[in-house]
Amino acid sequence: MDALETDRIVAVVGAGAMGSGIAQVAAAAGHPVLLYDAVDGAAQKGFDRVAAGLAKLVERERMADDEREALLQRITLVGSLSELAPAALVIEAIVEKLDFKQQVFADLEDICGDEVILASNTSSLSITAIGAGLRRPERLLGMHFFNPAAIMKLVEIISGLATDKDIAASIFATAENWGKLAVHARSTPGFIVNRVARPFYAEGLRLLQEGAADVATIDAIMRDCGGFRMGPFELMDLIGHDVNYAVTASVFDAYYGDRRFTPSLLQKELVDGGFLGRKSGRGFYQYGEAVEKPAAAVCEDRAAPASVILRGEASYRPAFESMLTAAGIAIEHQRADEFAIVCGEATLCQTDGRMATVRALEDEIDNLVLFDLALDYEKTPRIALSKSDNTSNKALDAAVGLLQKIGKQVSPVDDVAGLCLMRTVCMLANEAADAVNQQVCNAAAVDIAMQGGVNYPAGPLAWADAIGLDNVLEVLDNLGQNYAEDRYRPSPLLIRRVAAGRSFHE
Repeated sequence: MDALETDRIVAVVGAGAMGSGIAQVAAAAGHPVLLYDAVDGAAQKGFDRVAAGLAKLVERERMADDEREALLQRITLVGSLSELAPAALVIEAIVEKLDFKQQVFADLEDICGDEVILASNTSSLSITAIGAGLRRPERLLGMHFFNPAAIMKLVEIISGLATDKDIAASIFATAENWGKLAVHARSTPGFIVNRVARPFYAEGLRLLQEGAADVATIDAIMRDCGGFRMGPFELMDLIGHDVNYAVTASVFDAYYGDRRFTPSLLQKELVDGGFLGRKSGRGFYQYGEAVEKPAAAVCEDRAAPASVILRGEASYRPAFESMLTAAGIAIEHQRADEFAIVCGEATLCQTDGRMATVRALEDEIDNLVLFDLALDYEKTPRIALSKSDNTSNKALDAAVGLLQKIGKQVSPVDDVAGLCLMRTVCMLANEAADAVNQQVCNAAAVDIAMQGGVNYPAGPLAWADAIGLDNVLEVLDNLGQNYAEDRYRPSPLLIRRVAAGRSFHE
């Protein structure tokens, strides 16, 4: 089936932030839009919200005033559900309660024609369950927008067991015509984004719980080294801990207690105490006019060695070689099985998921210092380091001085397995791989979803390909051995791809 023609009417049920945003998107694409809310005055408030947002675009000269007026004229407020009868597509954006949604769609089936397409903007409920009592469940699907709907590009097109493939294809094409990045997904807990994103929060919370670093330092590592727009604690404070914790708990329960999705006691304590983040004035950070955000920890300046030894090969070796050369540091080359930088008494290696102290013992490396992953070692302003318990202060100073000499701020992290960014990215990739392995979506869709829905700097599977799938698997295996928890079990798809010597996108 083709996309809906722009002369077809789109109706939106629920005029809150999401519903009014969806109405704006459909109207901007040229559709006549009917906007309804069961709460008196809510539809008008939603319309006024859209009008105010468009007025700001006009002020910033990003939209002409006549465009604004034309868009607003395409939105009609209605006072009853029965007035949605002429709609070709009805998108529901009401409270996340299954019985409420089921009743709304049952009513819409009686009101609208047999050819109407029904869509739910649910972020967590089963499309199959929502449509269980409908006469035509094949015409129901999920159309999951992200907040704010007018700005965020992603729309997850969710198919339940009964959803007609042609209906899903038509709404996929419609979303693309609306300027969105659309992805297909099967109706499973969390769909794509809310499932795959869980490790971003979970690993940050575990790092904090183990005293790896403070929240400001972990957030800075994720932003500066990983390219994420916000660190996990900043993002949880923005979302609201009540909301974020509830989503994690919901996914955990829906997967029958799968340890990968175990909620954090640290976050539960915040919720129990009413420290919900920005909206309550306090979460992991405090908020207010007079409150200064804490700075990330950085090492004091240290002297750099005049020369280093580069051993072995790695995909990121040219980046270090270029930076060292530009900094005037002499380089000696040696053959070795693994990449390392020897400076003074220190041996610097990228983390492989083991604690530095354990790796130093197992690999017989004196004065071992580990550095964390970076999206781009040349561009990152920061590198995170940890050291073995037996590494001398002199050796650590040499490692810190070297990285400072090549223009990096150095943030110290306690000796935790996998450091901060590496373990998080590997866990994101692993969860993405499992979503593909369980037929929730394909590899392209999961990367598009995570970049378009939550602004990740790279798709997790593409990022894993860049790191090297054998390296990702090694990190996960070492994390699993370190914690002896099912949480870090590798996805069968990852194991299979490594065994075949193929990337996720081949």
